[in-house]
Amino acid sequence: MKKSYYGTYMAGIEKRTISLPAEHAAFIDAKVASGDYASASEVVRAGLRALQERDAAVEKWLREEVAPAYDAFQKDPSRAVPIDEAFDAIRARHAARKSKI
Repeated sequence: MKKSYYGTYMAGIEKRTISLPAEHAAFIDAKVASGDYASASEVVRAGLRALQERDAAVEKWLREEVAPAYDAFQKDPSRAVPIDEAFDAIRARHAARKSKI
């Protein structure tokens, strides 16, 4: 443990001062008040971990799915679907899902 002007804290932990919109501050306060988290710092750390996980998932998707699909298209452009066909298929799929609700 180290000691600073702000008090005692664990090694490897850096203090930051941030500004948040009122709705974000209220969300953090509610999470702490509900007992889900012990402190505002825990809420922020959980949010940052979730953001890191999301970024890693997007990076993996780009690397493992998007890049290979792009490379395959570059090798064989006949694999491409005209944009109008693609959007027609998406609209039909959406309409079918919507009609089931």
